[in-house]
Amino acid sequence: MTLPLDGIVVLEFAQYMAGPWAGLRLSDLGARVIKVERPGVGEAGRALATKNMRVDGDSLVFHTANRGKESFAANLKDPDALEEIRRLIASADVLTHNFRPGVMERIGLGPDAVAELNPRLIYATVTGYGTDGPWRDKPGQDLLAQSASGLAFLSGTDADAPVPFGLAVSDAICGAHLAQGILAALVRRGKTGRGGHVEVNLLESSLDLQFEGLTTFLNDGRQLPMRAGVAGAHPYQGAPYGVYATADGYLALAMGTLSALAEALSLTGLEVFGEPGDTFDRGDEIRTIIGSHVSTHPTQYWLDLLEPRGVWCAKVMTYDELRAEPGYQALQIEQTVSREGAPAVRTLRCPIRIDGARLYATEAAPRVGAHTDLIREEMQSA
Repeated sequence: MTLPLDGIVVLEFAQYMAGPWAGLRLSDLGARVIKVERPGVGEAGRALATKNMRVDGDSLVFHTANRGKESFAANLKDPDALEEIRRLIASADVLTHNFRPGVMERIGLGPDAVAELNPRLIYATVTGYGTDGPWRDKPGQDLLAQSASGLAFLSGTDADAPVPFGLAVSDAICGAHLAQGILAALVRRGKTGRGGHVEVNLLESSLDLQFEGLTTFLNDGRQLPMRAGVAGAHPYQGAPYGVYATADGYLALAMGTLSALAEALSLTGLEVFGEPGDTFDRGDEIRTIIGSHVSTHPTQYWLDLLEPRGVWCAKVMTYDELRAEPGYQALQIEQTVSREGAPAVRTLRCPIRIDGARLYATEAAPRVGAHTDLIREEMQSA
């Protein structure tokens, strides 16, 4: 199978998560992604270990975010190495980096200088807060972006302190936006022959992720989000929307009418909430009644009642429970990647399917400089 980005060459100067996340997706779709790294130590993400877990000296998560890529070791302060990089840029299709504003310009690899080397190049950058304004030099990091964007005030209940996501959600959405911008610029280049400059930042991506909430805020008198007092899930959705404790676990209820839910649950007491605004204005009262009722039986008992009646609901599952489910197994989303002489890493495949085919990879992240000699040979023979 020929993948959509077969033949596209990406030079990745990015580190940590957001930039490499975009490179990972481009690699999954067939691009040749070459990480340009510091000799010896490589990019900083190699040392960013989740739960202090490492494989063959590199962070476990680094193997996933950089699977299938190549590594070219170069000291960007060395004039000879910089000249090699310029030669690589001249024949590449895409360049990505997430250095702070001004860093690439100072070494002569800013977008204008690079456009002179290769007018067809797509130059793509990630920053924390954009390239102008008073926040441009703040450190761009996922938790900081979540916190600055208001995202941490959407989860949990009104009794909780700010609750950030338990994953790198700002990095993830920013990496997705970077990949989208690159793909759009490549499509334009296919029509015009012209390269371009794609820019994304963690703050704007985190704000865009909240378009529901911010649009509501901007149009309802700027009222701040009001998290539910019980069964919190979404501050802009009325009851029954939320997560409820059952006798042996948790049940999620999404949108639906109270009358249909009450009938399915054989629950009395909800009929008094008949005004149009009650599901939001009196949401905690409604959720308390529902919560008291569903706590009397196990989760599966309620699923057996609700699902046949078309009520939108789900069991709240742990990873172990999820992996045991036939629905998860049918996805075939897990894969194993490895590199020579190192233990294998079990991880997830690309979630995109092309012409019905799942996209799997076998190669884990490369060792620092693993492809330097090969790439030099290719440059000499070009």
